[in-house]
Amino acid sequence: MDTPPIPVTLLTGFLGSGKTTLLNRILKAHPLTAVVMNEFGEVGLDHQLVEGIQGPMALLSGGCLCCQVQGSLAPTLKNLWLGRADGKLPAYERLIIETTGIADPAPILDTLLHDRWLAARHVLDGVLTTVDGVLGLGQLDDHPEALRQAAVADRLLITKTDLADPTGLARLEARLAEINPAAPRQPIRHGAADTGELLGLGAWRVDDKHPDVLAWLNAARYRPAEARSVGLGLPARQPPPPAEPHAARIRSFSLRFDAPLDWWGLEAALGMLIDFRGKQLLRLKAIVNVAGHDRPVVLHGAQHVFHEPMELAAWPDEDRASRFVFITDGLEPEFVRQLLDDFSLAARQGQVEGMLSTQARRFTWEDARSPQTANHPQESRP
Repeated sequence: MDTPPIPVTLLTGFLGSGKTTLLNRILKAHPLTAVVMNEFGEVGLDHQLVEGIQGPMALLSGGCLCCQVQGSLAPTLKNLWLGRADGKLPAYERLIIETTGIADPAPILDTLLHDRWLAARHVLDGVLTTVDGVLGLGQLDDHPEALRQAAVADRLLITKTDLADPTGLARLEARLAEINPAAPRQPIRHGAADTGELLGLGAWRVDDKHPDVLAWLNAARYRPAEARSVGLGLPARQPPPPAEPHAARIRSFSLRFDAPLDWWGLEAALGMLIDFRGKQLLRLKAIVNVAGHDRPVVLHGAQHVFHEPMELAAWPDEDRASRFVFITDGLEPEFVRQLLDDFSLAARQGQVEGMLSTQARRFTWEDARSPQTANHPQESRP
């Protein structure tokens, strides 16, 4: 492309958490911004509250972007870009997509990253998630959508802090730190926000992650998963544990592998997780030492939506260990590590095909008997 790609910000957050107020603040500082708003219901109203916009606006109503109207997102963005290119629309400098409060962000990310036409002309800059400083703790406990919005965020914006009880606010901050340790948490009072810290994040630009890849990964903030013995033998079948409250199932953790990893084994293990537990794999970021390669490979994605692997020009430091950070819904850290361990060993022994078959049967068997996975149907990788 002759022109640089347009940065796209995904603005999400649960109902009433202050997304439109924050959007107005951004538009005052950056008026040449295109806006796509999504409202649940037949009649949209929030767009009437947007002030001072000089760029174009598109409204998608009658459903949320992650379900009924997802198919209209790509044509809408294409029409905006074409209108900008031929001069029929203002030459907007960036684009913000504001989702409805009950949207799951992952399918929107899928459209932005995997539609070839869009990906050639746009670049995902970051995911901003607003969290209600007064009601947010209860929403995280009661609504899985709020949890997923927080889990995929690159910035967590805690709104209404001027109205919140200090004790409750401290509990909310602690809860968000458990859900998404690496995302900076920014308190907002009276709707005021430093928009300079919200745009230009480059959070999804894999190709410019050196030398700041360690800050992007931020693995030190995640609880390390306990190491387990490596072996092809699967753990003994255990009765399914009682169902946990949804909030208690969100876990963030890190994994470290000192020895180089076989790419075929790693790809098979992650593919198995995506295929059978995609909805539970809320966020993954990693820098990987691939056996036979001198340079590190960066991986990241959300649920079943993954960027193409990118090889960095050099390691960011002297540490050559592979480092993974996970945010999951109902996936035990030890289970994920064991899966990666088993596939790594299987790859070294030339038994990956057999491991794929064995693990596929195991996942299917567990789905049939476990109430915890009943709401997580099998997905296919893009």
